[in-house]
Amino acid sequence: MQKAMDGKRYLHTAGVRYTAAALAMAHGSDLAAAQTAGLLHDCAKQIPDDEKIKLCKKYHVDVPAFEREHPFLIHARLGAVLAKEKYGVTDPAVLSAIRWHTTGRAGMTQLEQIIFIADYIEPGRNKVAELPYFRRIAFEDLDETCYLILQNMLAYLDSKEDDIDETTRFAYDYYRTLHEKAAGADA
Repeated sequence: MQKAMDGKRYLHTAGVRYTAAALAMAHGSDLAAAQTAGLLHDCAKQIPDDEKIKLCKKYHVDVPAFEREHPFLIHARLGAVLAKEKYGVTDPAVLSAIRWHTTGRAGMTQLEQIIFIADYIEPGRNKVAELPYFRRIAFEDLDETCYLILQNMLAYLDSKEDDIDETTRFAYDYYRTLHEKAAGADA
């Protein structure tokens, strides 16, 4: 990966791998799977958008209209394919974690949650004021952390309504429901 990425992207990737490993250990998840998914989550990120679309055609990857209009999102979908085709990953759980690391999805597996969260909270990230809190909660409750991150993402994207993938909105609704149930149980 270090050869396939610029220095800044590789530092981010190393941070995601490290964070994913720490979260996997904290939550009893497969450490090797978390490290592999963390290392490869952005393997298609730096491919130019037009080349991403060509590669999707080559590998028969369906690209929804929203992603064609917002090609920066394609890297997750394409990354899962490249992880398999170029890097030899065969574990469906790892491939799925790579696939959903950007938008999230309703009902993510534990590994999907770990990669989604690790991508958001890795040590190199610093633009979100709530990161120290998110980082602490991530080691306690993956569902709550997904809710908080998705809430934060949508608050940011609300100013750009056309930039919100429906998958992210569905994911938020799902994790908001879990949050509300947990809050009701605590009351």
